[in-house]
Amino acid sequence: MITIPYKAVLPKTMLPIVIIGAGGIVKDAHLPAYKKAGFHVYGIVNRTKAKAEALADAFTIPHVFDTVEQAVAEAPADTVYDITIMPNQFLETLEALPDGAAVLIQKPMGDYYADSEAILAVCKRKRLVAAINCQLRQAPFVNAARWLIEQGHIGELYDMEVRVTLHTPWELFPHVMVHPRLEILYHSVHYIDLIRSFLGNPKSVYAKTLKHPAKELSSSRTTLLFDYGDTMHAVVNTNHDHDFGPDYQESFIKWEGTKGAIKAKMGLLMDYPHGVPDQFSYCIKSPEGKYKWIDFPIEGSWFPDAFIGSMGSLMRFKLGEIDVLPAAAEDVIHTMAVVEAAYKSSAAGGEKIDEIA
Repeated sequence: MITIPYKAVLPKTMLPIVIIGAGGIVKDAHLPAYKKAGFHVYGIVNRTKAKAEALADAFTIPHVFDTVEQAVAEAPADTVYDITIMPNQFLETLEALPDGAAVLIQKPMGDYYADSEAILAVCKRKRLVAAINCQLRQAPFVNAARWLIEQGHIGELYDMEVRVTLHTPWELFPHVMVHPRLEILYHSVHYIDLIRSFLGNPKSVYAKTLKHPAKELSSSRTTLLFDYGDTMHAVVNTNHDHDFGPDYQESFIKWEGTKGAIKAKMGLLMDYPHGVPDQFSYCIKSPEGKYKWIDFPIEGSWFPDAFIGSMGSLMRFKLGEIDVLPAAAEDVIHTMAVVEAAYKSSAAGGEKIDEIA
């Protein structure tokens, strides 16, 4: 068994955090992650103050603010701002932050590509050190896969697949489930960003996103095929409507190379929000040409541990401890360009088949 380093590297100095928003993702992921990492949450603000006060009591947050402006005025100078509100509130919130501040912005980076461009423009004008919280990039099992690939253990990567076949309780996300761009923008965006983090920007994307005939959701199933040339196969298949028990549910990422393969089960999404255990396995060709799959134990999961990575890397970049900011706004704008192209592809449809006489 190979020893694989996969845990997030914490900053040498813990910068204070002010959280803007108090929704379910803050309660279920951000605050548990920050507590686990030992980050200091200085304060929290939310339009409904009672929700912020409840989280402050539960996680021992010392300050609850009435407004973003008050939070900025009373926060320490080196504060990192963690924006967890809906995308249509991003611009006004970014404008209220101090110039030059570090900010972690919840995905997606806007509802439409024009919004993404506007968000990036504000970040550049205000010289914000801005990252988008596309945290799947830094889930423990993704870190492990990335290290194996970068070290050459599975050879040349030629296939990457994400498959999600399960039942998603969208009703847990009332503000999201009514969105006209539900599945790709709020779910598959994770996988688009993940694939980009391994393979770079695709030449083009083929896509179809679909409704369920008995549901009012705008979309709940998607297929995405990315064009990276003649040898690289990259595909995402999601089906959030598989409500037929756990026996045939799937949730995994798979990487295949010329010398081996990696498969990571994303247990979080199955029986959500309870989840099931993750599983990380790899297979490397032996000198005799034989293959054997090895299960490698990994501590932590997508929630909350990937959130340690996204906030920790932002702090480390702000402090000068690393030279590249993962999921920087300047990078994730390309993820949003792929999202926009996917919607255009889905609306345009496939190549028409000539009618046979």
